[in-house]
Amino acid sequence: MPYFAKLLLLIFCLVLLVESRKHRRRRWTSQLDVQRASHIFKKNHDLTKAWKGKTEQLLRVDEHDFTMRPAFGGPAIPVGVDVQVESLDSISEVDMDFTMTLYLRHYWKDERLSFPSTNNKSMTFDGRLVKKIWVPDVFFVHSKRSFIHDTTTDNIMLRVFPDGHVLYSMRVTVTAMCNMDFSCFPLDSQTCSLELESYAYTDEDLMLYWKNGNESLKTDEKISLSQFLIQKFHTTSRLAFYSSTGWYNRLYINFTLRRHIFFFLLQTYFPATLMVMLSWVSFWIDHRAVPARVSLGITTVLTMSTIITGVNASMPRVSYIKAVDIYLWVSFVFVFLSVLEYAAVNYLTTVQERKERKLQKRFSCSCGIPHSKTMMLDGNYSESDANSLAGYTRNQMAPEEEKQEKIVVHLAMSNESNSSRKRGLKGHVGLRIIQNTHAIDKYSRLIFPGTYIFFNLIYWSVFS
Repeated sequence: MPYFAKLLLLIFCLVLLVESRKHRRRRWTSQLDVQRASHIFKKNHDLTKAWKGKTEQLLRVDEHDFTMRPAFGGPAIPVGVDVQVESLDSISEVDMDFTMTLYLRHYWKDERLSFPSTNNKSMTFDGRLVKKIWVPDVFFVHSKRSFIHDTTTDNIMLRVFPDGHVLYSMRVTVTAMCNMDFSCFPLDSQTCSLELESYAYTDEDLMLYWKNGNESLKTDEKISLSQFLIQKFHTTSRLAFYSSTGWYNRLYINFTLRRHIFFFLLQTYFPATLMVMLSWVSFWIDHRAVPARVSLGITTVLTMSTIITGVNASMPRVSYIKAVDIYLWVSFVFVFLSVLEYAAVNYLTTVQERKERKLQKRFSCSCGIPHSKTMMLDGNYSESDANSLAGYTRNQMAPEEEKQEKIVVHLAMSNESNSSRKRGLKGHVGLRIIQNTHAIDKYSRLIFPGTYIFFNLIYWSVFS
């Protein structure tokens, strides 16, 4: 029995020893955790960075009604805005819009989000907290499409300061309308605006303003467009009135674009000019070469029609005349007039040849010369020329006396026609040009190029 009691006492002592060691280990672990926590606390003095507690409890999100704006019932809450333009993606003349990617930032104060802090450090959150607090309801006026980037997460940042100031930033791509004037296209400049406005709050509840004036808008230096030169960005603001709801603060991001002309010189102006110059080649081609001149005229006319169609296909269907329309249609008129010029030459040549055939028949009947071997005589021929009737033999020639009578008859008729023609020239200066078809081509070689050069001088001086 005493042996059994000693055994129990030994077991009891062993149990006490094990428990005491466990207790010491727990105390040591607890002290180590406290030291680690104090080290973290010393490294991050801001209470918002401490490992204890939840963010919602620190900001007291559940204790307030964030469906209402800050200071509801009081004066309008000021909301500052600044924008950083990341890229100007595209400008569409057909749809009259532009696409822009930007960082949109809002600044305001909401005392409901204030929290205690020893060193005024802020807390930064992602888009999940945005759904639980009040944020300005800013939207893009005249926007066709817009979205917030969500790769890899929603590109939204919320930064809260201990005194309740809030920074709300997001990355947005927006496609907005731009009223363009194409009267001077493609020698034009366009001014587009991106407009921001509160959707629900009038100027009595929310005062929207540029935080730093013109410095509130910043752009990336690498922004460039293929067809435009970005001249300047600037900001403006004004009030917008709606008859049903009232006055609203509206902010404007204005930018001016100058179109590059070199692309249109290569694709439109140079081809049109070359087609006009090509149509002038027909003035140096013999008017008897009908297939050559007709095919050249038709080819240039069809090419000009193709150029005009191609330019209008990439443009909106506006009801006014553009600068490029003036140039192309004037060029088309020059090409078309070159075709009409040959039509006039061909017609006048036909009429003149018909008159000559009638005169040949008349002279052959009155002078006894065979119809197949007649010779036209006018006041410019000498007597020796009249005597040289090629193809006639000595037997076929008339006697000398009879020949002299025929020459007298021919010369008399020629002198009468010349005298009547001189009387007609006194009243009609252009009759010589009509009677001589070669003169029409000669004058066209000077008139067409000179007129076209004069048109180009006026055109480029007006629209440049």
